[in-house]
Amino acid sequence: MIAYCDTEKALPNEKLMALFRAVGWTTEDSEQTHLHHFNVPFCGSSYVISAWDGDILVGCARVISDGAVRSVLYDLAVLPQYQGQGIGSTLLSRCMKRYPTTEWIAETTEPCVSFYGKHGFAAAAAGEDCVFMRRSCPLFDSEGERL
Repeated sequence: MIAYCDTEKALPNEKLMALFRAVGWTTEDSEQTHLHHFNVPFCGSSYVISAWDGDILVGCARVISDGAVRSVLYDLAVLPQYQGQGIGSTLLSRCMKRYPTTEWIAETTEPCVSFYGKHGFAAAAAGEDCVFMRRSCPLFDSEGERL
């Protein structure tokens, strides 16, 4: 059974690095440089949620938000062997419930665009290796004008 936790921002460095390594976001070489500071971005975030299977960190997401207008989703990751079980959707949904009236921005890769599309995001811009996804704020129209 997967347990979700949003009361602890300081996720254990080693477990966080193992998750990032499993999804291809880090390598052992870069990890040694950042070992003692790997969770600093999480500690400084507005909201952090993690998914656990016992003592295994199977997923996480973090948000930086002003709480009213904009929220940016970072580091939504799920261990490959746990993907397809709704964990990523639960993490994202809980983040959006935390800041329900804000515009959402997420940077992702092309293979994950459909995942975000299922949650109301639409492509806003594409870079060389990434796609910026956007979910409009209900307080503004699609042009960014206040309703």
